[in-house]
Amino acid sequence: MSFVASFLDGAMDALVVPGFSRIGFAIRSRSFGSLDDVSLVGKTVVVTGHTSGLGYAAACQLRSMGADLVVVGRNRARSEEAAERIKKTNGVGTLEVSVADMGELGEVRELATWLATTHPRIDVVVHNAGALLKERTRTSGGHDTTLAVHVYGPFLLTHSLLAPLAAANGRVITVSSGGMYATGLPDFDRGHGLELPDAKYDGTRQYAIAKRAQVTLNEMWAEQAAESTAHGAVAFHAMHPGWADTPGVATSIPVFRAVTRPILRTAAQGADTIAWLAGADASMLGSGGFWCDRARRPIHRLGSTRRRDTPAARRALWDQVSGAALGSRS
Repeated sequence: MSFVASFLDGAMDALVVPGFSRIGFAIRSRSFGSLDDVSLVGKTVVVTGHTSGLGYAAACQLRSMGADLVVVGRNRARSEEAAERIKKTNGVGTLEVSVADMGELGEVRELATWLATTHPRIDVVVHNAGALLKERTRTSGGHDTTLAVHVYGPFLLTHSLLAPLAAANGRVITVSSGGMYATGLPDFDRGHGLELPDAKYDGTRQYAIAKRAQVTLNEMWAEQAAESTAHGAVAFHAMHPGWADTPGVATSIPVFRAVTRPILRTAAQGADTIAWLAGADASMLGSGGFWCDRARRPIHRLGSTRRRDTPAARRALWDQVSGAALGSRS
């Protein structure tokens, strides 16, 4: 990247709005190589939440790169209909559909068992499934749905697929959100947890907490992999897509969409970094990074969130999530 391009990139990132908007993507993408030059032929890629928005766009991009896709949705009819549309994208790989609700841990466990049995080598897992809910709902296991879908389900699936991922020197890609910059880890020392109290529930804030947890856990997974002889070959990446115009945004935050629609990215622009992370040379990426527009970004912008990110808070986060995800048989 040239000095001018680097300067513009940093300035847009610092100012947030241009960096997250279609303006940022338009400027930064001038220096991107084409995804058409990246081959995933012979690689098995699992994508959750493929029926619309970023997941659908990413699945189309990954198929065009030659990947053998396994797409996972919670509704069979919608999942199969989306898969038929994805198949129309030029690609040489296979495409399989599996049905599982990422918030229902029993279904995630069944999905993981099937994947590990039928795909002893998995090159990439893309955790994309998610939702921003206005009102609190709970899964059959009693978990807050936002936390279950974004945090507990992906944690369980990752844990369960470490062996086939390690066999392929694989990668785990978590689709997070720039919205997590507004909140830090909970104050576990004062008895707070990831789940907001019912009396203080706010769907947007609960979503931001879940996204903060995703990004922190991504770093922790990378640290554990680096220390493990069994799973050290697995790399972990989190990313945020910027502000993209997706059905989820239109439904969940319609006022935001109405105000920002002229500068929102397309879903394909938002998903570009997902596909790039799946195929880029491993030596370029390292592990544990938080990415946007093919560049590594800081996980904190505010001193308040940085101060909350302590070793003790991280241990408490891991313990709470692993207890919920691995201790439950719901």
